Amino acid sequence: MRHVVGLAMGGVVLRGGQSGQGEDEQDRYCVFHVALVLWVSRLLQADPAQHMIAIMQHVLESAFAGSRSVELTAGTVLFRTGAPVTDIYLVRVGRVHLCRHSIHGAVMVLQNATAGAVLAEASAYSGAYHCDAVAMDRSVLSRVPKARFLRALAEEPELAAQWAATLARGVQAARLRAEIRSLPRVADRLDAWLDAGMSLPGKGHWQDVAAELGVSREALYRELARRRKGGKET
Repeated sequence: MRHVVGLAMGGVVLRGGQSGQGEDEQDRYCVFHVALVLWVSRLLQADPAQHMIAIMQHVLESAFAGSRSVELTAGTVLFRTGAPVTDIYLVRVGRVHLCRHSIHGAVMVLQNATAGAVLAEASAYSGAYHCDAVAMDRSVLSRVPKARFLRALAEEPELAAQWAATLARGVQAARLRAEIRSLPRVADRLDAWLDAGMSLPGKGHWQDVAAELGVSREALYRELARRRKGGKET
């Protein structure tokens, strides 16, 4: 039985279908951890502060014990769309963007991974990457083989629960990003982004904000200029 996992705005959908003899080990991992994601997601929504404190980041980092280090300079591409997934990466220092390019050439940021974040979490259950990963600053990452990472999840329940919490937060962040990008006006997207607790970085990083909002740099610059002229705080 091969299980297909569909992540939608309303939740997670599991569908079953025959795939020949036996079950694929990676699919079993995926189904198990989707169930954990749903459980932990409900906990996070019920009382975020309490449960975020209860789930310690060092538990997840234990999966990267003995990992190899990868150093990237700003602008370096770690992997591209279509490349096979062989390793799982944890950002130690710096910032890495998970990007997708639209047919019109616009860059959309799907993840802004900083220290302590696992890059492209869903790739643990995929054979190939669906996005590009680009270092935005000098960055250092730890990497472990994907097969080893999945075995650790299967053997360590506490680690599996932490991983589920990580995936749940990723789903929540993706929902927020989708909601922001569904707004028709640049001004509304920027307001929603700021209301979510974000702050405008230095001018040299405004293009990163534009990518987060799913708008062109020029459109964001015009909106910021309008706000400065009107005296509106950002």
